[in-house]
Amino acid sequence: MNSLAAEIGRYTAIEYPNLREDEMALDVGDANFTASIAPWLSVPDGDAALDFYTRAFGAVELEQLPDETGHIVVAQLALGQARFWLQQDDDSSPAALGGISVRMIVIVDDPDGHFARAVANGATQVASMHNAHGWRTGRVVDPFGHHWEFATPLVHAR
Repeated sequence: MNSLAAEIGRYTAIEYPNLREDEMALDVGDANFTASIAPWLSVPDGDAALDFYTRAFGAVELEQLPDETGHIVVAQLALGQARFWLQQDDDSSPAALGGISVRMIVIVDDPDGHFARAVANGATQVASMHNAHGWRTGRVVDPFGHHWEFATPLVHAR
């Protein structure tokens, strides 16, 4: 397969009617734009990853870039306002690289519910939900080797 950059012109982003226009747009020319960092996860199977993250985490698919056979090569997802990407890329997945160097911390109002949903849908518990250092947190690893902590502060900053 040619590099993703060379093939990107052949892909078509799919828009989803359940998302508002303001949820999809990132207008970097807007004076109110704030820089953000969005994880880009390498996975061995784009279709399986998209299915897992929407089912297990409740992520909303914002766009996808399928190949000519309809399989997902790249997708952008969101957990609330937090966006992340996945890309089918065997060579740079955690399994291919022999481990992880980053883990995601998802700050939500109900970390216990998110944690339970992830485990019920195929994530593996790494650290059970617990209170420590002013946070309620628990960690899972997804089927693709990425680690996710679901957390909320126990005492909100003033």
